[in-house]
Amino acid sequence: MKAIRVQEYGNPAVLQLEELDDPIAGRGEVLIEVEGAAVNPIDWKILSGSKKAVIPLSLPYTPGVEVAGTVAAIGRDVTDFAVGDAVFGFIGIAGGYATRAVAPTERLALAPRSLSMLQASGVAATALTAWQALHEHAGIEPGQTVLIHGAAGGVGSMAVQLARNAGATVIATASASNHAYLENLGANQLIDYRRQAFEKVVAKVDIVLDLIGGETQERSWQVLRPGGVLVSPVSAPNPELARVHAVQAKHFATRPDGKQLAAITALFDAGRLSIEVEAFALSQAHQALEKSMAGHARGKMVLDTRR
Repeated sequence: MKAIRVQEYGNPAVLQLEELDDPIAGRGEVLIEVEGAAVNPIDWKILSGSKKAVIPLSLPYTPGVEVAGTVAAIGRDVTDFAVGDAVFGFIGIAGGYATRAVAPTERLALAPRSLSMLQASGVAATALTAWQALHEHAGIEPGQTVLIHGAAGGVGSMAVQLARNAGATVIATASASNHAYLENLGANQLIDYRRQAFEKVVAKVDIVLDLIGGETQERSWQVLRPGGVLVSPVSAPNPELARVHAVQAKHFATRPDGKQLAAITALFDAGRLSIEVEAFALSQAHQALEKSMAGHARGKMVLDTRR
């Protein structure tokens, strides 16, 4: 098989495309013939070496946390998938940038029939992050108002749709060039963060989903109603500031969850979710990571492992 390998930590220039032996599915695992692998910020953060203390990996390794493709072989005790099934999932912290990958079955679901494999490859990590942020950590309810920072990115665009599906009013911050895109996804109010301070036009929201961190998060406390929730998967909110503003602060790491992915699949196939992807060849992984590092991408970037 072909795989992108990291021999040493650094920038995307260190990525190498190599030939490797196929991995073997172990107990409770399947071997996936990968058709698409998504690019996520965690990929280049690990690559930089900045996560070595919390995410120790033996070099060399293959980046990539999520894939979509066809089951090529099954390991022992696998009963929920069969060879030939189209699947997708958040497979772990590494291994996705390859033409074949193994994954535990509990991290996978049948891929949405309404999506191509390239589209499906960009769903799992972002949709699970948005789902868990809104439903598990923020406790979203119909009639609430949600402010989403970084709404045009992978997680943000999923969160806009999931919040609307939950019956909430969605306020989204994004550059003006992405406003039409977000309006089509269901955002009710759009704020160009480059021209307008959101705290001057937003007040008493129930939930802030912060996908930016830094000063954007610091300015967000004042727009929450008492008892509201600020949740962020990117930066841990200050609990003391939460106490001062009489709100809740939540920080979390996304977990793989095949059952949640099955529910997300149903939403795609019912026409209630959509995804926009930009595809790169597997050999262009360094370019995709560079673009991800630059920020401001719309939707999701994915690697087409067939080219």
